[in-house]
Amino acid sequence: MDRPVSLLAGAPDHHPDFSYFTDQELSFAQAFHRSMPQYEETPLVSLRGLAQRLGVKNIFVKDESKRFGLNAFKGLGASFAIARLLWEDLGYTGAPDYAVLTTPEARERARDRIFVTATDGNHGKSVAWAASVFGCRARVYMPKGSKESRVQAIRAINDTPVEVTELNYDDAVRLAAKWAKENGQTLVQDTGTAEYAKIPRDIALGYTTMASEALEQMRVQGEAAPTHVFLQAGVGSMAGGVLAYLEQKLTANPPYTVIVEPDTVACIFESVKAGGGNPVAIGGNPETIMAGLNCGEPNPLTWPVLRDFASCYAACPDWVTELGMRTLAYPHNGDGKVISGESGAVGLGLLVHLCLAPEMHAERQRMGLDENATVLLFSTEGDTDPEAYRRIVEAAGSK
Repeated sequence: MDRPVSLLAGAPDHHPDFSYFTDQELSFAQAFHRSMPQYEETPLVSLRGLAQRLGVKNIFVKDESKRFGLNAFKGLGASFAIARLLWEDLGYTGAPDYAVLTTPEARERARDRIFVTATDGNHGKSVAWAASVFGCRARVYMPKGSKESRVQAIRAINDTPVEVTELNYDDAVRLAAKWAKENGQTLVQDTGTAEYAKIPRDIALGYTTMASEALEQMRVQGEAAPTHVFLQAGVGSMAGGVLAYLEQKLTANPPYTVIVEPDTVACIFESVKAGGGNPVAIGGNPETIMAGLNCGEPNPLTWPVLRDFASCYAACPDWVTELGMRTLAYPHNGDGKVISGESGAVGLGLLVHLCLAPEMHAERQRMGLDENATVLLFSTEGDTDPEAYRRIVEAAGSK
């Protein structure tokens, strides 16, 4: 029998400390991304047919498979964090500018820099890409069990060295940090500590660009703002960054926000459940098809945002994201198709389950998922493992 979804109610106070991201810093991230010739807004897909089926007003999916040609959203964070490092190396402050950073002089100055990271795939690919854009190099460590297609996708960028370890993700992060320190190079990781905070914070800040785009795209399509947002979490950098942005920009009516994780490695869920206000680590080698979310230790820098402002936490078995992938692959009543990978579709899968499963009726009512609900989701990756994607979406046809 399939494992059920586990839900845990939050207690948001909606009185955030906006010092996490200032308006000026938010403008820096958006200005930098817009200075890049590779930049364009990713689509915001309205799924009105599915919304009618689920009994909600509308569903919007931000399709991040179109971001920078990387098939995932992670380039937003890696590019901004690396650009800010190189910008400061040149003696500048304020928003980094792509044109300045890619002059022959700037590239020559940066060419000996190596940016080191650990990844399940998307983040490492984005670090390798961003490093190559600015004339630098990358070095990438990956956890045990990493898919060969993801390994090769990173190596294909500037012949980046990739080492697949026998470690879990969190220990691979520690290995990357050790190599960077011993070799005088720079760790670019989306989780941090009190001593390593600036780069992870800039990565989370970079992710807010997609939230800014989504709110403006919703406005253009006639929706004032989402009433509900589903955010998937690994270490919680994307979820924390986007939630901090939404809390800051939608102060009058903050959305009901659900933090979604794999149930085998739900470190945010377990941290909230434990009480006490501190993050909890999950050890061992947990398995989930949601590789990008297979992280056992919350980012302590974004953890307070998730702890204090989220409305609900969900721990989901793999079948939930498979449901989401198939739902997006086989559109309803004229909706557009979205190719969403294992780490991208779990929020949509959870929404479908909440709205259609009889046993979830009380939870659906408690969450306010009714005919007045406008739901925003972020499909954070496309088919980054094409073979697995085909197997999953074809397994049940249009079921």
